[in-house]
Amino acid sequence: MIYIFILVFAVMPASFGCSKPTESAEVSAQKALENPVPAPTPYNSESFIEESSLTSDGEDPIAAASEYTPGKNYDSKLSVPTYVTNIDGTWFIVDCYHNRVIYSDSLETPLNEWNIMTSDATRPHTIASDGKVYMIDDTDNNRILIFEKVDGKFIHTQSFYDIGIRPHYTVYDEATDTFYVWSSMTGELFCFRTDSSTGRVYLTDKRKIDSLDGIYIRSFSVIDGDIYLVSGVSEEGAEATILQCDLATFEVKQIYAVPDELAGMVQITKIQDFYYISVSTDKTGNQDVATIVRTKSLDDLATGEYEDIYSKYFIGGGTPYYISSVGDTYFLTEHRLKDHSVWSFKVEDNEIADVQPIF
Repeated sequence: MIYIFILVFAVMPASFGCSKPTESAEVSAQKALENPVPAPTPYNSESFIEESSLTSDGEDPIAAASEYTPGKNYDSKLSVPTYVTNIDGTWFIVDCYHNRVIYSDSLETPLNEWNIMTSDATRPHTIASDGKVYMIDDTDNNRILIFEKVDGKFIHTQSFYDIGIRPHYTVYDEATDTFYVWSSMTGELFCFRTDSSTGRVYLTDKRKIDSLDGIYIRSFSVIDGDIYLVSGVSEEGAEATILQCDLATFEVKQIYAVPDELAGMVQITKIQDFYYISVSTDKTGNQDVATIVRTKSLDDLATGEYEDIYSKYFIGGGTPYYISSVGDTYFLTEHRLKDHSVWSFKVEDNEIADVQPIF
């Protein structure tokens, strides 16, 4: 169920081999206060590639909500959960192998008492919201499902079809007021915006790295205005690399070499001074070496200068997947470990603390 991405580029960027010194979280925060990023102009659907398709419920969401009662989750266990988040006070879990997204007002609610947001997706991976709509990647149907909250109920109002192959990771970036959706098998990044007056969603841009076409890439991360694509394993055995690209142009700015034992990455995320990287397999596809590592500089990965933290802070032996955050708490999803599929933890002064199994 997990896929990844790697690559060799014919032209190396001029900045290859050079990286900026890592700033402390305090310095970065101070700079952000001193130089706030201006809010993006609200989108008004003047220019777009494609308009969303309205569902039958989307034609009259109020009437649909009046006739709809959300169903209860009927499983007391999760099956390969991939993502945990909280949006406007509601908790969501993407329960990938159960083909559903569930929600609750509390993490302490027994799983079989959570409500089902949707069971119409096949192997969904993530959910994101801009405060107006909720977007879910319907991975194995190559679709995007869009929900709106009407009278306290989540109504599937819009869809997009033929979104690459296996759209696998969805992020809403507040700085650009844009949803970014990654097509895991085609090297394409789909960009969506919501009309601020109507709530209708539009595909506004599509960017591609041709060399990634056909390579399975699990995720991306937006860090300090750039987009980072983690490495993966290809059938051709291409060199494993992390790509740092310009978010606006998708041009490659930096290429970081990755050792064979970390080749099958899942996700990279920045927490305080460290890059945390979840790893599914090595270059041979062996899932038994799955782990989580962290490093202050991505340049150090190739020389083995990183810290393996998986078995130290978690049980180990599973396959760690995505890390998300809600406030000052981080959530790790994983599979292959019975009764330990979701963890929470905190990071205080770069030290991992308060590690708890949730489900």
